[in-house]
Amino acid sequence: MTLQPPAVRATMAHIGVGRADLPHVFAARPLFPPRSMSEIALQPDPYAAWRYPDYRRYASSWFLVMFAKYVEWASASYHLTKVYKSHAALAMAMLALVQALPVILLALGAGHIADRFNRRLVLVCSLALSTLSSLLLLTIALQHGSPNWIYVLFALTAVAQALGSPARSALLPQLVPPSEFTNAVTWNSTMFYIGVVTGPVVGGFLMEASNGLALAFALSAACRVLATLGIYLVRYRAQNHANEALTWERLVAGVKFVWNTQLILATITLDLFAVLLGGAVYLLPIYAEQILGVGASGLGFLRAADAIGALCMAIWLAHRPAMKRPGVNLLWAVAGFGTATIVFGVSQWYWLSLLMMFVVGAMDNISVVVRQTLVQMLTPDEMRGRVSAVNNVFIVASNDIGGLESGLVASLFNPVASVVLGGVGTILVVIAVATIWPALLRLGPLDTIRPTPLPEPDLEQDTIA
Repeated sequence: MTLQPPAVRATMAHIGVGRADLPHVFAARPLFPPRSMSEIALQPDPYAAWRYPDYRRYASSWFLVMFAKYVEWASASYHLTKVYKSHAALAMAMLALVQALPVILLALGAGHIADRFNRRLVLVCSLALSTLSSLLLLTIALQHGSPNWIYVLFALTAVAQALGSPARSALLPQLVPPSEFTNAVTWNSTMFYIGVVTGPVVGGFLMEASNGLALAFALSAACRVLATLGIYLVRYRAQNHANEALTWERLVAGVKFVWNTQLILATITLDLFAVLLGGAVYLLPIYAEQILGVGASGLGFLRAADAIGALCMAIWLAHRPAMKRPGVNLLWAVAGFGTATIVFGVSQWYWLSLLMMFVVGAMDNISVVVRQTLVQMLTPDEMRGRVSAVNNVFIVASNDIGGLESGLVASLFNPVASVVLGGVGTILVVIAVATIWPALLRLGPLDTIRPTPLPEPDLEQDTIA
């Protein structure tokens, strides 16, 4: 879930870049041109981030990545549901597992890579690897290969995601000035949800129109090629961090930072268990095929309804000032998420199910904005890669491991029981988090949040590389 970030303070001013950091051809123009007084007077400017060409390349690439991912997901998951019809829930659980494990296992190393090396090139390499996976999926589809290859290649894509996600998150603050950072994060969330909205619909349509996977996988591969090119064209910004030996202390610094920063720990814990228990997304193919009877195109619209709700909320938040009581808003949003999940679970009517998925997406986006804002605003730049890696583990654990949990419970009982019990569990988690971390209820306006200073690690101990 993602938050609306406030203005970044002077402690984050190091994300600016001088002439020496840029190729000579760019040296004559400032990286972040100052805005006129008339522009500043029009606060909040909902489209401020789009003034910067590198952000436009970054955001467009992010949309293409998400669009490609969900074109693949919609077509592949529906295909697996039909192939393994009698074990559809277990098939969905395994699809979740192969996407979760690489991110969890590679998170710490990927975070260190993002903080030590050129983040742009790290991201380009990870996108190239995911493009290769898409091309291999297309090859398997054209040759009518075993559906088991889908699991293998989705795992390869997950490896690429694990290696590139911390670099992507840490790169964003280098693309816009501090005053526009909150706006950039909100629009980044919007691009994500546009991809999530359109990808499943297009994937389901192509699946039915072509009666196969090849067309959907070809489109996905083409989008990933363009996404890679977009990041490659982003101008390089040198990270002013000294080369550091890989010590155990530095490797787990992100984990320690999250553990010691209670506001981050509270929000990502809430997100983890709420979506882990309440996520019905991985059971949507079963609902579409066996409960609602709406087929592949109906599946696409179900998945899109979730994303449309999140997209509408993201656009609304982009046009609003920073939240004044984000902690309270977060708790109510997650409670609403759980309630809508329960109603979806028992629904036998397609239109009611669409409405509940819309509400689920809208409530989820509030959580996403709050959490992502806290993660970015409370973390110094030199730590962003490692903290983003920890955050990614929580996101993957909540989404993909949540899909595994939902699939296993559905296979033991039935899909309806899995979804309804998950929604009840989500509401109980809200009560538990409000009790354990009461400071979340007192969290003030987002634009008052400042980065948390970090103690220097002991460089003389635990060197492992």
